Order: sequence, then C-alpha cells, then structure tokens
Amino acid sequence: MTWRSESKRKGWGIELKREMLGNIREKHCTEIGRMGITKRPDGILFQAALEKPEDTSLLLYKRGTDEVIHEIPMNDKQVMGNIYAVKVENIDWRSCEYNYRVGKKVIQDPCADLIRGRKHFGEVVENADGHQIRCGFSFGTYDWKGDAPLRIPYEDAVMYCLHVRGFTMQANSRVRHKGTFRGVAEKAQYLRELGINQVKLMPAYEFDEISKRRGAMTVDYREVLEDKPARINFWGYEKGWYFAPKESFASGNDPVKEMKDMVLTLHQNGIEVLMEFFFPPETDFRTATDCLAYWVSEYHIDGFHLVGCDSLAGLLAKDPLFADVKLIAGYFSTGEIYPEGKAPHYRNLAQLDAGFMETIRSLLKGDNQQLCAFTWRIRRNPSHSGVINYVAGHDGFTLMDTVSYNEKHNEENGEQNHDGPENNLSWNCGVEGPTRKKKILELRERQVRNAILMLLLANGTPMLQAGDEFGNSQGGNNNPYCLDNEVSWTNWQAAKKNANLTTFVRQVLAFRKAHRILHMPQELKVMDTLSCGYPDLSYHCSRAWYGEFENDNREVGVMYCGQYAGEENFIYVAYNLHWDEHEFALPNLPEDMEWHEEIDSAVGVYEGDAGPVHSGQKTFMVPGRTIKVLLGRR
Repeated sequence: MTWRSESKRKGWGIELKREMLGNIREKHCTEIGRMGITKRPDGILFQAALEKPEDTSLLLYKRGTDEVIHEIPMNDKQVMGNIYAVKVENIDWRSCEYNYRVGKKVIQDPCADLIRGRKHFGEVVENADGHQIRCGFSFGTYDWKGDAPLRIPYEDAVMYCLHVRGFTMQANSRVRHKGTFRGVAEKAQYLRELGINQVKLMPAYEFDEISKRRGAMTVDYREVLEDKPARINFWGYEKGWYFAPKESFASGNDPVKEMKDMVLTLHQNGIEVLMEFFFPPETDFRTATDCLAYWVSEYHIDGFHLVGCDSLAGLLAKDPLFADVKLIAGYFSTGEIYPEGKAPHYRNLAQLDAGFMETIRSLLKGDNQQLCAFTWRIRRNPSHSGVINYVAGHDGFTLMDTVSYNEKHNEENGEQNHDGPENNLSWNCGVEGPTRKKKILELRERQVRNAILMLLLANGTPMLQAGDEFGNSQGGNNNPYCLDNEVSWTNWQAAKKNANLTTFVRQVLAFRKAHRILHMPQELKVMDTLSCGYPDLSYHCSRAWYGEFENDNREVGVMYCGQYAGEENFIYVAYNLHWDEHEFALPNLPEDMEWHEEIDSAVGVYEGDAGPVHSGQKTFMVPGRTIKVLLGRR
C-alpha cells in the first residue's frame, strides 16, 4: 500500500508532508526479528505481540508532538502465533515517533528503545494513556572508542550500588548535571579513587514514576491522583519499558547518548556497570532475553541484578548467550545449572547474600549465637557462583542509621509508619536519632568502622550502598521508595562532615587489594594444604589455634597465611564485638617476623610503621566493640 503525500486519510484529515515522510510504503513482513523495532536496509521493522490484532494499528507522529500523521493497520500482518510485524519503507526516523493503538487505547511499544514525554521526573502526565507519551527511534551511531568488556572477577570486584537521580541530586554533590547519567559520570574519578571498580544501578530503564500503589495495596490510578497527592515511584521496582534508558535521567534531549557516555566514562576509569531489572513473575523468557542481550550489545553493560522472579533468573543463567555476562539474583540453583558439578569457565553467576547482612548486623549490635554463622559468612566463596556481601542496601536502614536508630521513622511516606521492615537488626548506641553526646557519636563511628571492616575483609564481593562511605543518613526512614527529596538523595554534606570515614574506607579497600589472601578466587579450606606449618585460615581466642564458638561468645581471632596467595605476610584480625575488653592470643610467626598493628577501628588505619608492634608477645588486649588488624611481616 502506498501512502501519497498529498492525500487526506478518512477520519483524520491530516495532510502528509512529503518532506517529513517521503513516499512511505508498508509491507507485510514474514521475518521474525527482535520484538520492538529493527532497522533494515530497506526500512524499519515494527514487531509486536498482539492479542487482539483485529483492531490494532501502528501510529506515526511528527517528532516532539502528539500529532498523528500516519496510521497503519496491523490486523493482517501476522508472522507467527500472536507476533505481528510490518516493515515501513522510506520513513525518516529522525522526524518521527510512534505508538500502537489497541481498540480505543493508545499504548507504547513495551520494547521501545526510547520513550518520549517523561522528561521531568515525577511530573504527572495528563492523559497518560493517550498520545503524550510516545516511542522514539535510536538508530544513531556511537563511537565507543575501542571499549571492551572489563570482566573483573567477582573476587576482585568492589561493588557500589546507587540510584542515578538520587546519587547527585543533593545541592552539595559538586557535579554540574545533578541527578543524571552525566552526574554519575562526573563522579567516576571519586569512585575510582575510593577503590570502587563496579557500579550497580538501581532501575535506570524507563518506568512510570507516578506510583499506582500505596503500600502493599493496589489502587486505581485515578484514585491516586484525585484523592491523594501523586505518589512518586522513586526506586522504579515495577514493570517498565525495559529497552529504553530513563529520559528524566538525562540532562539534555538524548538519554541514549548520555547513558552510553556514562558507561564509557566509567569503563575508562576501570569501573564495570551493572543494572538492576525488576521482572515480575509474568515476564516471558523471550522478552527478558532480548532485553538483556540488547543492553549488552548496545550499551556495553557488564551484568545484571535480576529482581522479582527467581525462576526467570535460573532460566537466564542456563542461556549460553549470557555465559560471560554477570548475573546476580537472590538465589541460583547451581546444581541444576551445572548438573555434572563442573565449574564454569567464567564464574558469571552471583548470589546477593541477605544472610550476610543479617549476621553482621546481629553481631554488631551484640546478639549472641552469631559467631559460627559469622566465621562461615566471611569465609564463604562458592566455586560455581560468586557471593555479594553487604551490610546495607537501598531498602532498610543505611549503615549510619543502623547504629543510630532502634525503630523505623517512615512517617513522611504517608503510610502511618506501617511500611518498611519492622526488624532492622539495629542498635542506636543509647540514643534514638541525632545527638550531641560525644561518647555516643564516637561509639557510632566505631561501630560503622567495625561494620566496614567485617564487610571488606570478608571473602566474596563487598557491596557498598552509595553514601555509606561517609555516613549518609535517611533520618531513620527504612523505605523511602516514594520520596524524591533530601531523605532519599545521597547527602554529600555528610561527606564533608565525615571525611575521616571516607578516608578509612579508601584505606581499608587499598589494604584489601594489596593482600590477595583476603580476596581469593576459591574458598579457603582451613587446612594446611601446602604443608608449610600453617593452614590458609585459622581461628584463635585467648589461646592460639583454638577458637571458642560458644553461643554467648562475641569475639574471635582470624589468621590468614599469605603463602596460599603467593605472599610472605600473615594477617591476623581480632574481632571483639563484645562490650568488654578481651585478650587474644598471637600465634607464633616464622623467625625474623613480628606482628604490626595496621588497623584499629577505634583509631583508624595507621600510616607507615606508626602502629604498635607486638614483638615477642604471646597475647594482646582488644577493647570492647573494637576490631584490630595485625600484619605479620619481616
């Protein structure tokens, strides 16, 4: 069918402009391509899954307007099953946008590469089911300047989780393009110098930021707008347009280029980029596969955290297409994925370990019956999958709030403080919330350093939540999913106030990197497999070579023998999470070696040889709620 530029279509009366569309021609297409749009040498292929094709059509708009300038019926364009496709020739994609009409309803292509009409975050879009939101085309070329996958092994990765908007929206973030992909790129040097080499983005694909939910109850969209103030879906953990970068996260009019610029800048700084995707249980496997493959090929994304559907995560893990792409989920059945027990050539799977957070927080606040779990968690390093350790995430208390609040304070969410986790495994150190009491503040700072040491000295991949390295607080709100304000934004004012904490995190990360035995590719065996007189890992208490793991114990010494990593040094970590001072035995070292204190959570990281030296000592004392790290060296 040929659409002549001077004709007027029945029912629309819209003149087709030759300079915009040229001599458009549509063809029934029998090829099966990727869902959404695909550029072909002879036109653009539009492909969609349609349950009611008899009243469905493709709408073409003049770019930047809701003016429909072309409508093509889809009911006779069946390819296979419910898949319908049409190839449109002679279309100037730079001047157009598109949607689909299903009956009387106008919808966006769920596989669109670009969504227009949501430029301003949180803006209520009138007639959201109409023509104001449209799909765009992103067929332009991009110069990746030779960019290649970094493929950082899990044991060498240090992950940093952030929200693209929240990370740099705060006034003191010191970036020009606040709350955007460019803003994240401007922080690349900061992240690299901190010791980060892997960034995980909370949902950065297009989603409806006007929430259709209140708490756990689903409500009608109009009810939200008419009866209550529009609620912000700040986090984005709902079904979205999975192929399109979020338009409101761009500072200009090209989110595609800006996101690619961000990825390239981070890669040039040695930082991988991972994305979180929320796939509800009804998501079909093909959509998920096409989506992830698209982000890898088009945006050079290094991996994905899959949320919402564990069964889908398991299926994707078996797909050879993603054998060298990082996939993270709450659980993987590696026995089913690798039925013969053979380890993969590239360990691309990883489990986000909530159990690590629960154990660390429980021990940190002084709970009993935690020591056995703790020593297992810090040693755990499966051969078939990585493990992502963390003590704070986007949901729940920040690290600073974990030591500052006993109770959640979510009143600002508008749900009478009923939302969010009830048990945060937190301890406020004696005062709820802000205080000027010097002893309380000192204890909180030490507790934060304790948590950082337990995280960063553990095997596996440590994950920091944005701002935890400088004491970011959300005022005790453990669920700010609907807040686009200072509560949910990373507070860079705290970075200036708590610069010493940031320095501590940077120094501990440097210490971790310098000592391979702390981040080995395989789990330590607690055995002397080298017959060198020392096991790779050993436990101690007030007696050397003897660990006491009774239920009411909260202290343990952990020694690493560097020979198992090709190093001559020994590392001894004295964890005393009890409120009283305890004695720790020091194992004998080889001749000409002595114990040097490198880190004290009550003091910080010692520069050079400034730390105490325990020469010839059999024991040493560690104050309550304190961790000390000693290095045995010549």
